[in-house]
Amino acid sequence: MHHPHLSLSARAARMAMVGGLASLSLTACSAAVDVTAAKDAANPACAPMMVALPDAIGDSKLRKTNSQATAAWGDPSLVILRCGVNVPGPTTDRCVTVNGVDWVIKEGDPVWTLTTYGREPATEILMDPDKISSATVLADLAAAAAKVPSVRNCVGQEDLQNLPQSQ
Repeated sequence: MHHPHLSLSARAARMAMVGGLASLSLTACSAAVDVTAAKDAANPACAPMMVALPDAIGDSKLRKTNSQATAAWGDPSLVILRCGVNVPGPTTDRCVTVNGVDWVIKEGDPVWTLTTYGREPATEILMDPDKISSATVLADLAAAAAKVPSVRNCVGQEDLQNLPQSQ
């Protein structure tokens, strides 16, 4: 006697098993890092930088994130990057130049925020200097960050001393 509902349920059971195996293989990878996208993350100028990001910063490997124009390195994350953050205006915060890229540094406790200066859109890096060297982070990210063209540069104290006197 033929039972059409039996073969249908057997097929459904087989499909459920295949689906279960597929989801099992996906969960074997580390979960994506939850990073909030920056306000201007969809800016097309972020794309060349994002594809040029290094596979590792120091010993920390690049991981998947769940939002556009973001990146994370390390497990747990030691470095978080977001392209499309607010462009910093003139500031008295410390500004350093690494391999031709200017960064404004805000030293928090424990997390430092490093933001590209003079590039639109701006890129922000969050990192803990007690866990990874800011020099390593900035050196490893300079080539990628330079893909966003520079329109301004930091002006240091030594540059200000050479300005002509006002009349």
